[in-house]
Amino acid sequence: MTTSTPAIEVSNLTRAFGKVRAVDGLSFQAAAGEVVGFIGANGAGKTTTMRILATLDSPDSGTAKIGGHDVADRPEQVREILGWVPDAFTAYENLTVAEYVDFFARAHGYSGGERRNRIEDVLGFTGLDKLADRLANKMSKGQTQRLCLCRALLHDPQVLILDEPAAGLDPQARVELKQLIRILADDGRTLLISSHILSELGEMCDRLIFIDAGKLLHDGSAEDLLRGAASDRTLVDIRVVPGSGDPTTTLELQPGVEIVEALRSGTRVSLDDDSPEALARLLKQLVGSGLHVTGFHTIERNLDETFIKMLGKANGSVETSPVSTSIPPAR
Repeated sequence: MTTSTPAIEVSNLTRAFGKVRAVDGLSFQAAAGEVVGFIGANGAGKTTTMRILATLDSPDSGTAKIGGHDVADRPEQVREILGWVPDAFTAYENLTVAEYVDFFARAHGYSGGERRNRIEDVLGFTGLDKLADRLANKMSKGQTQRLCLCRALLHDPQVLILDEPAAGLDPQARVELKQLIRILADDGRTLLISSHILSELGEMCDRLIFIDAGKLLHDGSAEDLLRGAASDRTLVDIRVVPGSGDPTTTLELQPGVEIVEALRSGTRVSLDDDSPEALARLLKQLVGSGLHVTGFHTIERNLDETFIKMLGKANGSVETSPVSTSIPPAR
């Protein structure tokens, strides 16, 4: 695979199950050394696309290539340069971590000292060398996920596809996984990662690809996505002392102000002008009307909220108000 050849190339890919099109004319690319987040709601077509790229399923039409090799026509060449970490992984019973990794090293054709060196390398990289004698099916979720990554790295692949690798991990295990992914990327490998934890994808990925109903919605950086969201009307939360009055009457008289929803002790509004002067005028009007204002702050959209808004637009639904930023990202 040369640096000029896309590491991953999907062109007009289609896959249907009965009358349901899981993947519907999807196209995107990933360059060598790039980390790409693959995002979509449940049933959006992420896993089907990833399984096709991993040579575990075949498209009905269109093409998918890894390192220039067509996954349908040249699956063996694809498997030589591809590492696959599925969303569900179960280790074999009665095998230690070392025995499990040794089994797959032999399956890849390693033997003798080369096999021992390769096993030592991947166990050390994933931090499993200290757990080599533990039964593979008696480990924590995070340790098991690292074992799956260990298996995927045995043959030194240049492209890695990870389907929900952080699902079910505790915060420490997620941090460790993120560190491993960053090291792999810095080593020049290409990674395609699906996850529901969008904030973490935004931190570690060069690009984000959003799909819905098997179709592409967005392909660009997290910064581009949030910059586009910032061009929407600005949201402001207004809090008042309970019993001091209802801000609704005053707000309805202000030009460029739309009431979004009532809060427990105030109101959320959207503004068409978020300049400091406009915000100051609105606050002055509220205080001048006799309201005891205790809170007045703008709300920045995060990736989760932007994704929800994008899905709403794609499906022709009315945008819902953003989730409070105090609620953790969806798992």
